[in-house]
Amino acid sequence: MQNLNQRSLLQTNRILLLHLSFWALYYSFFFYQITFSRHGEEPNYLRAFYDATSQIFFMALISYFNYFICLPRFLKYKNLGRYVIEFIIPFAIIIICHIYLKRYIYLEIKEAKGFLYSSKFIIQHAIGAIFIAIFIGMLRFVKDWFELETKKNEIENEKLTAELRFLKAQVNPHFLFNTLNNLYYLAMINSPNTTEVIEKLSQMMRYMLYDSNYPKVSLAKEIEYMKNYISLEKLRLDNQVPINFEIAGNPDEVQIVPLIFITFLENAFKHGVSNSSTNAYVNISINIEGQECIYSVENSKLPANLETTNEKSGIGLQNVSRRLDLSYPNKYDLEVNEDEKNYKIVLKLNLA
Repeated sequence: MQNLNQRSLLQTNRILLLHLSFWALYYSFFFYQITFSRHGEEPNYLRAFYDATSQIFFMALISYFNYFICLPRFLKYKNLGRYVIEFIIPFAIIIICHIYLKRYIYLEIKEAKGFLYSSKFIIQHAIGAIFIAIFIGMLRFVKDWFELETKKNEIENEKLTAELRFLKAQVNPHFLFNTLNNLYYLAMINSPNTTEVIEKLSQMMRYMLYDSNYPKVSLAKEIEYMKNYISLEKLRLDNQVPINFEIAGNPDEVQIVPLIFITFLENAFKHGVSNSSTNAYVNISINIEGQECIYSVENSKLPANLETTNEKSGIGLQNVSRRLDLSYPNKYDLEVNEDEKNYKIVLKLNLA
């Protein structure tokens, strides 16, 4: 978490760090150059400090006048002539002030007087200032590019989040309709199972409405939801169909995107079991090893004459496949195997 926060801080302030790094390097180079350029003379560190500090101050003044005032106005009005006029006059004033300050700093050095008053020095100094202003100005476009990329990523993330929410909202609790019908029947005959059905249904709806709104939940909660679903299906089937649910590993130690597993389980009961089918069965297993999870659902297939619904599992499987693509990119493997009598899926997930 600390490394993540540090990375986020660096990304947020990368332009500021780039500016500070440039001026630090420029100051160091300029200070070294004016201090040790005269061979055979004792370095005057105080004078070098004054010269280097004034150099940084005036170069920064020119650069950020262009950065914060001239460039934004140019980008707004797209008028090159106006930009040149707005920049050149303050630029000339700042350069003249800086030159007079340099002459004052080196007033005691006779050799420097001739050069500091020469046209060559003035031209070199102005050209150097222009190049620095251009470089700092280019950093504005880098900043705008970073901001554009950040906004693009935010929009993309928001789009993916919205799609995930939409897909999750489409997770149709097929069991709910059957369960409500069964609940109505149990209530009519005063069955002792009525209270149990209501309790389990309440727990499942609470999970779907509240817990599943989190990006990830404990795998133990997802398994509890699946167990409640299986219990309701057993009641619907009068416990006449063999259903096995095996768990290996500790589900409390890992987290998972909610409602990923349930679609495969719903399809197993919807298309694979019936009281009228003597060979019906459902086998479910979850194996957890570290951050690796292997989820398997195997079920019988109903003969065509026993199919009681025209609904197809394709939409649900497309939904969960898309959710896997968005939530676990390059971190899952889904295998589907079927023949005339059996259907099996194996989902391997990297939950890290």
